[in-house]
Amino acid sequence: MNYYTDNPVLKHYLTHPLLRRIVEMREQGFTEAEKYDYAPVDFEEAVAGYEQVLTLVGELCAEVVAPNAADVDRTGPLLDKGRVTYAAATDENMEMFRKAGLMGISIPRCYGGLNFPTSVFIMLEDLVARADAGFGNLWGLQECAETINSFGTDEQRLRYLPRIAAGETMSMDLTEPDAGSDLQSVRLKATYNEADGRWYLNGVKRFITNGDADIHLVLARSEEGSSDGRGLSLFIYDKRNGGVHTRRIEDKMGIHGSPTCELVYNNAPAELCGSRKMGLIKYVMALMNSARLGIATQSVGLSEAAYNEAREYAANRKQFGRAIENFAPVYEMLGEMKARLDASRSLLYETARNVDITSCFDELARRRTLTPEERQEAKAFSRVADALTPIVKGMGSEICNRNTYDAIQVHGGSGYMKDYTCERLYRDARITSIYEGTTQLQVVAAIRYATNGFYSTLLDDYLSGEVSQAMAPIRDRIAKMAALYRAAVERAQSFGCQETNDFLSRRIYEIVSYCIMAALLMLDASANEELFAASARSFTAMAESIVASHATYIENYTPELLNDYRK
Repeated sequence: MNYYTDNPVLKHYLTHPLLRRIVEMREQGFTEAEKYDYAPVDFEEAVAGYEQVLTLVGELCAEVVAPNAADVDRTGPLLDKGRVTYAAATDENMEMFRKAGLMGISIPRCYGGLNFPTSVFIMLEDLVARADAGFGNLWGLQECAETINSFGTDEQRLRYLPRIAAGETMSMDLTEPDAGSDLQSVRLKATYNEADGRWYLNGVKRFITNGDADIHLVLARSEEGSSDGRGLSLFIYDKRNGGVHTRRIEDKMGIHGSPTCELVYNNAPAELCGSRKMGLIKYVMALMNSARLGIATQSVGLSEAAYNEAREYAANRKQFGRAIENFAPVYEMLGEMKARLDASRSLLYETARNVDITSCFDELARRRTLTPEERQEAKAFSRVADALTPIVKGMGSEICNRNTYDAIQVHGGSGYMKDYTCERLYRDARITSIYEGTTQLQVVAAIRYATNGFYSTLLDDYLSGEVSQAMAPIRDRIAKMAALYRAAVERAQSFGCQETNDFLSRRIYEIVSYCIMAALLMLDASANEELFAASARSFTAMAESIVASHATYIENYTPELLNDYRK
């Protein structure tokens, strides 16, 4: 069994026209083939290399990680004298991935990595999350290395990136007991010691994923007397230097293999990453966007796992003399699960491609000055990436929760029992719409693109693309949904009241999210009708119903409703 080769949908995303440009930019004209025997000489060889790694990870996920998941869920990590020990099966997973050279996926080759683009890295994360979302948290945090690569000094890159590529683990230490979503309230103190020229960290961090990692990125208050985001800087903490102990591992509902820790910093030596005062404003914002794309990927992997479990059970479970997959209430659920999965995945890889191009331009800008045309193009891709990220994280996680819910429903009473995988998937899924920014915060992040017309323009771009004859009617239906979206935004703004805009923003967010997902799935179906046409039709039908419902609510809205909700 292999999680990559058994799912042809994934291979489809390696054929997207934009991937060629991403790879050519990432590989800098394929010049590294002269220095590294594993570097590709052209685009075709690069894709062949990606497929080799995807096949390897697909096999490891199916044959090692997934079979270990139930045991990891039962045992979880342990805490002893301030240090965390992974579950034995998690250690087995990590060792397998280290031996396979899979701990430096996107790290440049000069530091021991594979230099893969984001689009391929998240495809690997997709596979891992399908096998075990908790392990995906540990393995996927290697992406934090990109922050050091982008903002660290040459010396920091030389010291830390080879260690990460060799298999050392990472964490991002942001949240505190009184600073969750409001990171401007971070209080962990960073003090510079003139005598030895080092920074020292003191305070508490809470809800830190993989908190006893080898290398930490830490948001701390470096400016004495400050109280907002302008007083925060980003630091690198090396576990080898001591000064931090794990006070507790949280007893969580799900993702048990991933230790969520409370950390106490006591004069922990650290070093500044980037410039002072830019920790939250620049570096953590970039880090969070990357993390949110990671959670969106985790959500898609869990959705895939839930759908597969439900489909297999429905095919084998017989009632009244026939398999339950033949009953309309069941095959309706299965069809909608597949449609939601495919729509969220279309959005995920569209977001990743825009993130990839943006990252490539950022790297190019570090080597030379961009031309005016390049700066304009980079800005355009960056804006799409920023606009899609809160949608893919928010809607991807909500779809994940719905799909795991439906998987249990298909199983009936059996699904409520720990004997079945879907029970664990349901618990693992719940966190996806909470951590790295709740769905409500994704609405806040996205709504400005709704009110300034950017999403409307983006929809026009998607709908003006070439579509197959079979998808032409779908495009017409999505265009009608887009008209309802524009009318809803106009209606909300007509009240001239910010509180009304805030109150209606969730519905506007969902309307435009369903429009964009339907449009992207339509484009995928135009490129490959066999894989996506059924889902495109099903998802569009679902989207029409949801969009119409929200549009009607907004059309009938009156300010008195605000008072009704407050009561």
